[in-house]
Amino acid sequence: MNDERLTVAEPADDNDTDERRPQSPEQPRRRKRRGPGPVALLVLPALVTVTGVAAFLSLGGLPNPWPDDSDAGPSAGSGIDPSYVPWLREAASACAVLEPSVLAAQIDQLSGWSDGSDELSGQKGIAAFTDSEWRTWGKDDDGNGRSSPRDPADAIMALGRRDCSLAGEMTGLRTEGRVNGDLVELTLAAYAAGPDTVTAAGRVPARAKTYLAEVRNLLPRYEALDRSDPGGAAGGAAGALLTAPVSPLTVTSPFGSREHPLTGVTKLHTGVDFAAPQGAQVVAARRGRVVFAALTSAYGNRIVIDHGTIQGKRLETTYSHLSSLDAAAGQTVEAGSPIGRVGSTGLSTGPHLHFEVILDGYYTDPRPWVVASGG
Repeated sequence: MNDERLTVAEPADDNDTDERRPQSPEQPRRRKRRGPGPVALLVLPALVTVTGVAAFLSLGGLPNPWPDDSDAGPSAGSGIDPSYVPWLREAASACAVLEPSVLAAQIDQLSGWSDGSDELSGQKGIAAFTDSEWRTWGKDDDGNGRSSPRDPADAIMALGRRDCSLAGEMTGLRTEGRVNGDLVELTLAAYAAGPDTVTAAGRVPARAKTYLAEVRNLLPRYEALDRSDPGGAAGGAAGALLTAPVSPLTVTSPFGSREHPLTGVTKLHTGVDFAAPQGAQVVAARRGRVVFAALTSAYGNRIVIDHGTIQGKRLETTYSHLSSLDAAAGQTVEAGSPIGRVGSTGLSTGPHLHFEVILDGYYTDPRPWVVASGG
């Protein structure tokens, strides 16, 4: 896999793009901590120097040309990879009982966001699924051609399906008067101890209380995930991180590997194609600064917007095959601001919007960022 990043000043050809996916940063296991190795000891003096420079900058040594809006996003303070956030929102939207914060707290309790394996229990990935559990709940939710508990998007969605199934079961039992208690607590208890144990106890059983308490204690750090309108993305779907760039959202070609309809080359389709008539309004998906707006050979009229950073990662969106450009490089736009019109310029078979989400230079599936469910 080529590790070269996208250069927004000269957008890559839609049909000659490196097949890159966002790489999840390695995060240490919450329960395993290691001391510094020899490399750390060697670079420590350099780190001290860098720290001094950072302190100078924090005191206003140099102006920041583009403000960091990480505190405005739902992942602020949670310490998780921001690419997980839209999947947490989509997974939780499958049933009314779940909230993204509950799923996040569960994963934190289960693995500390580590994607390793527990050799004794056979649990794999951030949501700690065993092979038998994965056969029941696992799917290829991110469309990358494989279903794996070590794929964070697949794992998050699978945990959401499992929790929602348990929530439905607990709702039915509570309606019948066979169990009593808060539905979220009953659902978590059923996850920890099994539905039969909860049913026999008629409430949260003693053996599930430790797990329940640990998840409850972790919830506050993820409460921001439950906000319905983060980062100024007004006009988006409930739970979405980005405003819909066109309306309605009708996907004609999803993110993932495909054969290009014009060239016949099978490569990564780096965005989502939304059906829209010629001349339909295209709007900015989030507040940001236009860093590219020009005609290209493959993408036709193309706009790239830099939205600053979310939890330290640069977020950009792109809008291609436009019939007109209504924004210029260097311009600041708000979420929902008109930036162009749908067209069929460049390598295109008809009017549509090719929309991309780029996180720290890597393409990622735009659908969960724009829509909380469905799509």
